[in-house]
Amino acid sequence: MTGEYIKRSVDAELLAWKNDKKRKVLLLRGARQVGKSSSVTNLAEKFDFFLEVNFEKNREARSLFDKDLNVKEISENLSVLFKIPVIPGKTLVFFDEIQSCPNAISSLRFFYEDYPELHVIAAGSLLEFALQTLPSFGVGRIRSLFMYPLSYREFLAAHGEQALWDKVREAPPAKPLLKPFHEKCLAYLKKFIIMGGMPAVVADYVQSGQMFNSQNILNDLIITLKSDFSKYKKRVPELRISTAFDSVINQSGGKFNYGKAEQLNYRQIKESLELLQNAGLIIPVVHSSANAVPLGGEVNLKKQKFLLLDTGILQRLAGLELSDILLGNEISLVNKGAIAEQFTGLELLKSSSCYEQENLYYWSREKAQSSAEVDYVIQRKGNIIPIEVKSGSTGKMQSMYVFLNEKNSEFGIRISLENFSVYDRIRVYPLYAAGVI
Repeated sequence: MTGEYIKRSVDAELLAWKNDKKRKVLLLRGARQVGKSSSVTNLAEKFDFFLEVNFEKNREARSLFDKDLNVKEISENLSVLFKIPVIPGKTLVFFDEIQSCPNAISSLRFFYEDYPELHVIAAGSLLEFALQTLPSFGVGRIRSLFMYPLSYREFLAAHGEQALWDKVREAPPAKPLLKPFHEKCLAYLKKFIIMGGMPAVVADYVQSGQMFNSQNILNDLIITLKSDFSKYKKRVPELRISTAFDSVINQSGGKFNYGKAEQLNYRQIKESLELLQNAGLIIPVVHSSANAVPLGGEVNLKKQKFLLLDTGILQRLAGLELSDILLGNEISLVNKGAIAEQFTGLELLKSSSCYEQENLYYWSREKAQSSAEVDYVIQRKGNIIPIEVKSGSTGKMQSMYVFLNEKNSEFGIRISLENFSVYDRIRVYPLYAAGVI
């Protein structure tokens, strides 16, 4: 990653884990290049010693896990191999790219059972594929922590604007932010949507202030992410996965139509989409009837939308005109507001607990001459709340009111470029405040 380390919300969780006397082995999960390794390296500054094992690069280290998984003996051998002391309470042991050594994944439960005093963290960029082959790799003994690219809040903090975010976080819907604060937030928002939250991109921009550089870094990241397609599954051609990925880009903002994926049948596109989900590159938004909580109790998996991991990657792949976003009054993609909808979904995920893999849902009613669709439905304190995303500061709300009346919901949320406000049964949040809902 270019430049200095950018502080992350997860830093506080990692520090709490370090100081927890009853801690479990920690497993960082997330797509490639979202900052897992950098966050662990930052935590390592709190220890006297840091032993990092990258299983992709170090074949010799893999061989230490070929025999019996005696973790104290493994730790001694690692200490000799890397010439770093392994001392409980003083050494942080980090197994990076652990998906390249399945035996190391299996050993994690034994670190918890037989060597709990040692601080051990593992991470991997294509970890979900390996975990599928190890269904009982350490349930109850390993704690997963899910990471995503930077949120808008973290982006502001990286620019020294934590106080501005505090204003957003503390704002009640009924009281608008002062106009200078609102406009400043919108200006940062447009930059963030263009660059996205991949740490390497944000770090470079914070250091250089050159947005042009960020686009080149995004291009390099996209090449890296696509080069992994061949690693997803040996019997699925790389071209098939790439075709599915391109179809997700082309259908951004709407229900995914399997028939639009060129030259692939339903089974092929479904398998490719599942692989892309496991890699963390795409995130499903599943249709829910939204009649009761939990929302996942009544889903229709044949009706799904897909978000891309990052808005910066989306705008590069979709070929958006950056000037339209920077200079325009609306943030839209193909006049459907897809990039605003994408940003909102990602912020909802990033603001959820990092210890749970949050699911996203939407609602629609498909009837002749009376169809309706709500971009997201969420549950808060047992209540179901509909969310509609408008790319600009105007837009009708018929679908919202259909939902409110059909489901007897107390209120709905409209997300747009408007300032905070409340009218009728609608609470208006600015797009940049999606992470505080």
